[in-house]
Amino acid sequence: MSQKNFAKAGRVFSNGRLLVSCLMLVLCCVALAQQGKSGAGKANSTGRYEGTAKNKAEDVITVTLDLTEKDGALSGEIQSSHGNFTITGGSRKGDAVMVDFDAGGSPGILSLRLTEDKLVGTWSAGDDGGPVEVKKASAQDGGAKGKS
Repeated sequence: MSQKNFAKAGRVFSNGRLLVSCLMLVLCCVALAQQGKSGAGKANSTGRYEGTAKNKAEDVITVTLDLTEKDGALSGEIQSSHGNFTITGGSRKGDAVMVDFDAGGSPGILSLRLTEDKLVGTWSAGDDGGPVEVKKASAQDGGAKGKS
């Protein structure tokens, strides 16, 4: 083998190693990104959420949402300045949370997105509805309110 051909083979081998190294780096990045996505999808919506909602008249309604999630199904209660409502069903798929509730004889629904510690979306019951945003209360917040 001539010295020229030997040099070419060395460059090809060197470029091949660089290519393999780059491919390995890309695969590691993809694996880490997927791990982060699956971790977020496993978040549980169980907890006490506090915040506000608005109706079509733009009234601000204080809301406390006590949610329990088991195997993707939801139960619990909604307490608000307009009354208390039993959660009759619902589900969570990824970050989409759907909550069905009894709005005094007519069905109501919350259509929400779960972010780190918030549920944000809309509510509707009969011909009324509007935006809703609640934040997960810490265990200390819930305990302090219960003692006062």
